Amino acid sequence: MSFEGNINYSSIVKKWAQESPSKEVIVYGDKRITYKELNDRVNALAQGLLSLGIERGDRVGILLFNCSEFFEIIFAVNRIGATFLPLNFRLASDELAYILGNAGAKAIITEDDFQNEIDSIRGSLPELEHYVSLSVTQDDSWISYQNLIDSNLGTHVQDAHVEMDDLHRLMYTSGTTSRPKGVKISFENLYWKNIGHIWTFNIGPEDKTLIVGPLYHVGGLDLPSTGVLHRGGSVVILRKFDPEKVLAAIEKEKPTNIWLAPAMINMLLQFEKADQYNLDSIRFIIAGGERMPEPLIEKVQKLFKNAWFCDAYGLTETVSGDTFLPRSKTFEKLGSVGKPCVHLDMSVVDDNGNSVPPGEIGEIVFRGPKVTKGYWRDEESTKKAIRNGWFHTGDMGYLDEEGYLFITDRKKDMIVSGGENIASLEVERVLYEHPLVIEAAVIGIPHPKWGEVPKAFIVAKKGENITESQLLSFCKEKLAKYKVPQEIEFVDELPRNPSGKVLKRQLRETRRQRA
Repeated sequence: MSFEGNINYSSIVKKWAQESPSKEVIVYGDKRITYKELNDRVNALAQGLLSLGIERGDRVGILLFNCSEFFEIIFAVNRIGATFLPLNFRLASDELAYILGNAGAKAIITEDDFQNEIDSIRGSLPELEHYVSLSVTQDDSWISYQNLIDSNLGTHVQDAHVEMDDLHRLMYTSGTTSRPKGVKISFENLYWKNIGHIWTFNIGPEDKTLIVGPLYHVGGLDLPSTGVLHRGGSVVILRKFDPEKVLAAIEKEKPTNIWLAPAMINMLLQFEKADQYNLDSIRFIIAGGERMPEPLIEKVQKLFKNAWFCDAYGLTETVSGDTFLPRSKTFEKLGSVGKPCVHLDMSVVDDNGNSVPPGEIGEIVFRGPKVTKGYWRDEESTKKAIRNGWFHTGDMGYLDEEGYLFITDRKKDMIVSGGENIASLEVERVLYEHPLVIEAAVIGIPHPKWGEVPKAFIVAKKGENITESQLLSFCKEKLAKYKVPQEIEFVDELPRNPSGKVLKRQLRETRRQRA
């Protein structure tokens, strides 16, 4: 689809650098960066990437903890018409190698914490030509990020003209398959997501987002910082989530909004001195679509006196933030995640794709310009997810008589641990690689801090001795720490239905009865 205007996301930096050059746009530690300074650095980095041979459509990986450079890279990559690829820094080497290879990344930008890990997988990534580090390095195979900036300051790079369907980013999600899927997020998707959030929260240039979730995740990046920057607002970035640092940052920097995963909310509420901080600047909190009991919501609102605690629901495939519960309905519609934002259609359907009446449970589906057109190099998953113009979420729920959405179950077999999605099949794939494992099934079990953690049920090879510690050590070599099962139970057989499918609900129920 052709678009005559400039929909390239990087154009917003140039616009606000012209209109509000001295306004602070990013606060990170001791750094306080104005719109003009940001635009100058984006131009310099964009020119540096061009000098490396990064071209329109190329994928550039970002493997970083939260930092100001994260946004510089996003804007610079988009400015030349390329696609950025945010990488989960908690992934194991095997997982990073798969994503970088599947995406066909041409360059990666990282920091000292991850250089050894990236070096260990170089041999399996022939398409990955350029290795850039924020850290000072004496290794000639690594390019200095700061040198790329310094050697090109003063240059001007025109925003590449992009089409609506051109990729703004490629974002991998655990999904429900044994391998992560690359979600294609276009410039159109991002634009309409931003418009939806700007309308919902009346976002303006005076808004400031405190970013405490990881920027590789739609929660940290898009709820709602990409929309706030679209309107000329600003962001305050914390490198990692820490309850005390979050509270201190709110008191000092006076942000107006924040996204918090349920585990983060619990940690803030459990922090003993939380009520000693001035948190009055927060006008809205976007929460994570997980049903919260009324007493917990009351505690949040007591702590954040001026805030609209907005329960929400969203997906990576929709750039997140699809439905929001209005402030006036916080207690009247307790448990609901609200109604869809502007320019997004939602329905609850049966197995045949027909809308079901209010109160009846069905699958939640979406359509609209903020919804992805599909998965990277995965036609089968794309066709399965998008049918008759509707994106099928795999989540179950119902609408009440007034059209408010209530979620009754998450994506089948998905484990949500501390705000991170863990596909059970992804963990099972690793377990099956062990020569003494015949069958494996993974479910989520309750955890007081993280919400859920994985538990594995194992059928071992007869006549062979295998211990829980051996299996855990095996998993730790191949999976991110948060994906490693917290419990392993050895069983003689797994419960199955007549077609041979493992009955995970039966495993959950058995475990629940024992607890």
